[in-house]
Amino acid sequence: MNLSDLQRKDVVNLQDGKRLGRIVDATIEESGKVDYFSVMPIRFWKFWKSNGEITITFQQIKRIGTDVILVEI
Repeated sequence: MNLSDLQRKDVVNLQDGKRLGRIVDATIEESGKVDYFSVMPIRFWKFWKSNGEITITFQQIKRIGTDVILVEI
């Protein structure tokens, strides 16, 4: 799976069911392991004001589906 495939999916928090946004970037260690993903909050896209990016680690991802990425934050 490519990063561009992940960027097309919505990120949803399992704790409260809220849609967090979409993955916009990934930080990769020198070894090639993904350190964390950056998620841009939905509010940024709707109102053009940023509340800052949310970072999620690969361990926080619980499931990657066809349309959604479920995370536990």
